Amino acid sequence: MPLYEHIFLARQDVSSQHVEGLVEQFKTVIEEGGGKVGKVENWGLKSLTYRIRKNRKAHFTLMNIDAPPAAVAEMERQQHIHEDVLRMMTIKVDELEDGPSVMMQKRDRDDRPRGRFGDRERGPGDRDRPPRRDDRDSDGDGRDSE
Repeated sequence: MPLYEHIFLARQDVSSQHVEGLVEQFKTVIEEGGGKVGKVENWGLKSLTYRIRKNRKAHFTLMNIDAPPAAVAEMERQQHIHEDVLRMMTIKVDELEDGPSVMMQKRDRDDRPRGRFGDRERGPGDRDRPPRRDDRDSDGDGRDSE
């Protein structure tokens, strides 16, 4: 059977328990269609880039699905009808991830490489930019004193 990653967004004013109920409802549709739902990740309430049906935030949920296309189509049809689901997207994948998704992996700020000037080193494209105070000579006029 094909493998899918499915993400849906639920309205901001529903509770987390209601979102879990939606997941169980959609999981039942998949199982009745002859498929199975592997991993389910609740990414929580996140801000949206733009308003969707007057909502500024939404509950994001990821589902890994191993099901025939007819079962996935039926689940999508029911989500289109459901008033609590704002958006959804299903992507066919070659294999499902076993561990936590990228959204659930904790990234520390210290893991990122840092250069001498903060986030990056000065490169050839920075020649037209005036030098920083610490790059100039000691008297501050921008010329080397010889």
